[in-house]
Amino acid sequence: MNAIVPSAPVSKEKNPGRFSLSPDALRSIAQDMLTYAKQRGASAASTEISEGFGQAVTVRHGAVETIEYNRDKGLGITVYLGQQRGNASTSDFSPQAVRDTVDAALSIARYTARDDCSGLPDADMLARDCPDLDLYHPWDLPVDDAIELAGECEQSALDTDKRISNSEGATVNVHEAQFVHANSLGFVGGYPTSRHSVSCAVIAEHKGAMERDYWYSVARDAREIIEVRQLGRIAAERTVRRLNARQIGTMKVPVLFEAPIAASLLGHFVGAVSGSSLYRKSTFLLGQLDKPVFAQHIHIEDIPDIRKGLASSPFDDEGVNVQRRTIVDAGVLRGYFLGSYSARKLGLRTTGNAGGNHNLILKTTGGKSGELDFAGLLKKMDRGLLVTELLGQGVNPVTGDYSRGAAGFWVEHGQIQYPVQEITIAGNLKDMFRSIVAAGNDVVVQGSKQCGSILVENMTVAGR
Repeated sequence: MNAIVPSAPVSKEKNPGRFSLSPDALRSIAQDMLTYAKQRGASAASTEISEGFGQAVTVRHGAVETIEYNRDKGLGITVYLGQQRGNASTSDFSPQAVRDTVDAALSIARYTARDDCSGLPDADMLARDCPDLDLYHPWDLPVDDAIELAGECEQSALDTDKRISNSEGATVNVHEAQFVHANSLGFVGGYPTSRHSVSCAVIAEHKGAMERDYWYSVARDAREIIEVRQLGRIAAERTVRRLNARQIGTMKVPVLFEAPIAASLLGHFVGAVSGSSLYRKSTFLLGQLDKPVFAQHIHIEDIPDIRKGLASSPFDDEGVNVQRRTIVDAGVLRGYFLGSYSARKLGLRTTGNAGGNHNLILKTTGGKSGELDFAGLLKKMDRGLLVTELLGQGVNPVTGDYSRGAAGFWVEHGQIQYPVQEITIAGNLKDMFRSIVAAGNDVVVQGSKQCGSILVENMTVAGR
């Protein structure tokens, strides 16, 4: 269900005053910086200039708790003296400050060591066509309307169940930004973006025990945010179901990672096959290209051109052209995530991932996202642990050893029986990836990594 908002998004063609500078002004500053850097002796240079603004309104217990506004801007320049590199940045766009920033970067470059892998991307890799991916949807939301939306969201949560005893509030967030990236190879590109969200967190109490949970929805276009009353109900239902949690004994059982938590497994995978980890040899997936690293039914794609995608872009952070890539095909690792520097360190070419992955999407052989819905995954697991929250940072990126505090639900005969807490789940990411029994079609898009719930065949659960 889409949001019912009292203020419609603004026409993209009729918002000249939303930013303090025009796109042409940003491009002019960028070009002036590059020209000045060359005059001062730089052999190459790149710059990025950005500005943005936002509004965040939080309502707690029906009253306004905070109203925050921000308006930021900044520019940074990287210069090269041969293979010596320097970088400097400022938030002052005055001509003198811009020149001083370039001079500071050049001064730094003169004192850095030569690095034969440093430098701009290869010219033939730069993006030449920048399609409109529909990433900018301004939202003209007066603060009074934002207060009303946040209040409706929180009240819906409080009304859902009498055991909801307290609230951490509901927040409505509006954010818009624009940027220009340019380099001395002739690349100039940039575009505006938007990212809006609504969140709600509440506390439930029963027989002296209290539990907290939350829910949120985020989108480029405010019309695609979950309707605020529905979002409040979800937050409340997730909180109440955690009441009367128990501990369980230590055992080895299947573990089902709920979709928002399962996305963190993709995060560990991306880190393991990213350039800096590979050339430093600090990854548990070293030397695994073209070898099986996931279960055979798993496919993972990096898709940069999804319209309105939260991680979509026509070029990466270096201005390199991006394209759809298959990263994992039938369980086999087929690609890395590389920027120009890490690619040179590895004797390869950039994959257009300076800045990280784009929209990373996990699919299974039998379905668009996954073969089973959430109920189907529970039935397939039959008996085991459903994880809905992870705690701590117990992941070793070098060995793949995985140990996290967790909370969730115990499952018997394919049905949730009761909530559990104060447990630890442990395994090794290599084994976990290869032991994925199924991935669901219950995808929740809340960031750049998208997958349904993931069922892992066997992990150690440590309890009392």
